[in-house]
Amino acid sequence: MADILQILLKLSLVIFMVGNLLEMGLRLNLREALGALRNVRFVILSVLCGFILCPALAYFLTKAIPLDPSYAIGMILLGMVPCAPFLPMMVDKARGDMAYAAAFMLLASLLTVVYMPIAVPVMVKGLTADAWIIAKPLLFFLIVPLAIGLAIQGISANVAARLQPIVKKATSIDTALMLALCVAVFGRDFINAAGSYAFATQILFFSIAIAATHGLSFSLPEAQRSVLTLGISTRNLGAALAPLFAIPDIDQRAIVMVVIGVPMQTAASLLAARWFGRRLR
Repeated sequence: MADILQILLKLSLVIFMVGNLLEMGLRLNLREALGALRNVRFVILSVLCGFILCPALAYFLTKAIPLDPSYAIGMILLGMVPCAPFLPMMVDKARGDMAYAAAFMLLASLLTVVYMPIAVPVMVKGLTADAWIIAKPLLFFLIVPLAIGLAIQGISANVAARLQPIVKKATSIDTALMLALCVAVFGRDFINAAGSYAFATQILFFSIAIAATHGLSFSLPEAQRSVLTLGISTRNLGAALAPLFAIPDIDQRAIVMVVIGVPMQTAASLLAARWFGRRLR
């Protein structure tokens, strides 16, 4: 039974990643996103905060806090993957600039696929995998569905508009199923993690990352600043889990550490979105 649940969980993760990126491609306004990406200051800050600051912070925390090595692997992977698929919902709550939300999602997705195969073997000790093993699931489950969605939208905006709510609904159902399977498979591990510094490490990570990003982006207009801060406060858990599921005999505690990011990032991004929303009224 446990093996069946594990297989179902991996399948639901694949659907989660493919569905979210396909849905993003179907509704992404590529012209607006590319226009926002011409803002050099926004792009530089996005790369700095998303792919230098956060991975370095996660790595430092695993050295400063006595985490089990497997939890440390999950924490470092979590630090490498900015931008959850629900970022637009948070940006809407914060009254941020949706064109910049689209730009950040596109930039984060593309850079994650390039960055992780290079950074993981260097930063994650104990995770023995070559670059292709790490890149393959990211390429096929992030870039390919995004490209398909964009292609459909480019061929027919009407078809894309009809497909987008269907894909979104199916992905939402799969997300609920995936969370239920996570509880069923890792429920006991979540309880065991309570006394392991895992939760405390993530609280520190999200608190410092959000505060640092907000501080570093002081030169951006508030509607863009909120997008960047919220993009950093959300994590692409599918991208963090993909290399773990691709490696046989991985310690489940690494997976549990990533999954703990679900409630952590939800709480962090909701609090940040409400704060920005009040500031932008």
